[in-house]
Amino acid sequence: MPMRSWRGIIEEYRPHLPLESDWQVVTLLEGNTPLLRCDRLADGIGMDIELYMKFEGLNPTGSFKDRGMSMAVTQAVNEGATALICASTGNTAAAAAAYAARAGMRAFVVIPHGHVATGKLSQAVMHGARIISIDGNFDQALELVRQAAERYPVKLVNSVNPFRIQGQKTAAFEVCDQLEQAPDFHFLPVGNAGNITAYWKGYVEYEQGGTVNGRPRMMGYEAEGAAPIVRGHVVEDPQTIATAIRIGNPASWQQAEAARDQSDGEIGMVSDAEIVAAYRLLASTEGIFCEPASAAGVAGLIKGKTDGAVPPGSVVVCTLTGHGLKDPTTALAQVGEAVRVPAALENLAEALEVA
Repeated sequence: MPMRSWRGIIEEYRPHLPLESDWQVVTLLEGNTPLLRCDRLADGIGMDIELYMKFEGLNPTGSFKDRGMSMAVTQAVNEGATALICASTGNTAAAAAAYAARAGMRAFVVIPHGHVATGKLSQAVMHGARIISIDGNFDQALELVRQAAERYPVKLVNSVNPFRIQGQKTAAFEVCDQLEQAPDFHFLPVGNAGNITAYWKGYVEYEQGGTVNGRPRMMGYEAEGAAPIVRGHVVEDPQTIATAIRIGNPASWQQAEAARDQSDGEIGMVSDAEIVAAYRLLASTEGIFCEPASAAGVAGLIKGKTDGAVPPGSVVVCTLTGHGLKDPTTALAQVGEAVRVPAALENLAEALEVA
């Protein structure tokens, strides 16, 4: 009997989503990303836990943003919009541009000049988006696009659009479906804070609907140089190697705090050095290549292992928000020059250290 094909997050989870029955769906078959058990990583960091990575880098444009963008663009198309706009540090731009192209819409992307990874920018360009680079940070870009959407015929598709959160919550549904239960803890990066908001929403809805019993503690981690929630105030000039979470005034700040408090969780911060260490460890230990920001949740898990917050035997899920190929420049900066030898067996043997 042939397996049923995956239909994208809207058709798979339509009963849980606020859609009209006659709406045309815009999809690239996003979702259905793997939940990878990582025993070697758990052993390597010295934790007796059942550890999983939800690898969102295997979405169509390489990040979790595709889930929300499918919903936001579906809404936009069915309400008659012909153009969309977003502010972005990269992943939103790539997803918005791709889904706009899929729907036959125009896309306008506003980015902070010099702070978008090459892989992400190249995606937005190839999908035909109009790229507008500003001399400012992401928070300023977001304020500009919000104003533009109020004055001009463009649909805003940042996570302040509630349809984005609706789409992103499907990742929590998938985690529960894949585990056949809710995890005990869920670790993830926090930038604009839409993802921690969405996951919590999904877990709550699945529990309330009787699909699972229980909810995880939500454990979010900001970068130390861009940690407004932890510090309790807007960070005017956020700085971090993890460009995807280089945000000083999160749009979903209050919702993220609510997710933390309602789940008895935590929002902490990790240094760039801790992020890079986790980023490299994932790749070398488990063969999972994520972008630097994705590793912030794993860095938080490693950082907190000594405080006993995660009891032995716990089921722990970490979200990896984007693929490592989003930011090849950072990856290559972590290693030295490749070994170069003449094309002869003896030289190869010497390089292999087996001569």
